[in-house]
Amino acid sequence: MNDELFSDLLESVREGGTILRGEKPASRTFVIEPLDVKRIREAFKLSQSEFAAVLGIRIKTLQNWEQGRRAPQGPARVLLQVAARHPEAVWDVVRSP
Repeated sequence: MNDELFSDLLESVREGGTILRGEKPASRTFVIEPLDVKRIREAFKLSQSEFAAVLGIRIKTLQNWEQGRRAPQGPARVLLQVAARHPEAVWDVVRSP
């Protein structure tokens, strides 16, 4: 690594430390809104067991999401976002042979 790159990296690490200590605000933040899983399911007009089957998950997992005990993460979160915005895509995949 050349000196210029190392200097930039070191400056970034120091800046990160000042942000973590609260001495400087972050230049940007990201807010991930919680998903309303129950609303998404109700839009499909399916019972919990039917919606869990469509998503390929256990009903207990769906119940935990709906009751706020757990939150969908990673691919499950993305799948639910697709289901909320493009339900026809989900139906197309589920109904295909």
